[in-house]
Amino acid sequence: MSGPFPGIAGLDTYALEDGACRVEIIPTRGALVTRMVVEGEEVLFLDEGTVADLTKNVRGGIPVLFPIAGPLPGDTYPADRKAYTLPQHGFARRLPWTVRQSEGSLLVLGLTSSEETLRQYPWAFDAQLTFSLVGSRLTLDFDLENRDTRPLPLHLGYHPYFRVPQANKAQARVETDATHAWDNREKHEVPFTGLDLTAAEVDMHLRDHKGPGTTLERGPGLPPVKLSWSPEFRLLVVWTLQGKDFVCVEPWTAAAGALATGEGLLHVEPGERVSLAFDIEA
Repeated sequence: MSGPFPGIAGLDTYALEDGACRVEIIPTRGALVTRMVVEGEEVLFLDEGTVADLTKNVRGGIPVLFPIAGPLPGDTYPADRKAYTLPQHGFARRLPWTVRQSEGSLLVLGLTSSEETLRQYPWAFDAQLTFSLVGSRLTLDFDLENRDTRPLPLHLGYHPYFRVPQANKAQARVETDATHAWDNREKHEVPFTGLDLTAAEVDMHLRDHKGPGTTLERGPGLPPVKLSWSPEFRLLVVWTLQGKDFVCVEPWTAAAGALATGEGLLHVEPGERVSLAFDIEA
């Protein structure tokens, strides 16, 4: 097992390397991918100050959204005839993950249900996240085992922040065939006719993006980023803020609030496992 090195704020960081590509991950900061560098080019945006301050949600890298993506209405949902409280995007991005295996271009992390998770999400589970690097393609394999006696509701997403300088946003593009979307700024459904990534804020949830992937064109001087994912990811979220050098392109398995509404939720039967993959190639 190859060991960690002290990264941001001295946090144990693991590096995957293959050829001209290097990926860095902090297991204790929610299994966060903090960097992906291809031939010296930073693929991801990261606000290091939010990584160092453990009271803050990280802005940057690739946060893991589990057991929900997005917010719940009032941060609550019903289960077992009780109301449970879960913060936006769930707890996986806040909790420390355990290192299960580490070698040159592979890192396996685990998160198992605990008293803390059961207070928010009353299902026993074992989650395993495998990061593997082949050339300039990073794969995140999320494997979940239901260790409970009831079907487990699964809502998973990723929130990668890709580096797109503000000056490039007018020419940046996200490939999609979507025709309608939820505009999360305006809080209503809209016909989808394209993205203006130069707007003050873009927070568009594309309802009918059909392909199991997309390409982010990052504008002049930056190579595109190709994304692909398992067919269970059925919603594509695009988010950016004016003046910030990132565009987030986020695959989610269901729309925000799914744990409360039941719409689009995946279920894992007792004793069963499910595996979902997300690939990033730059």
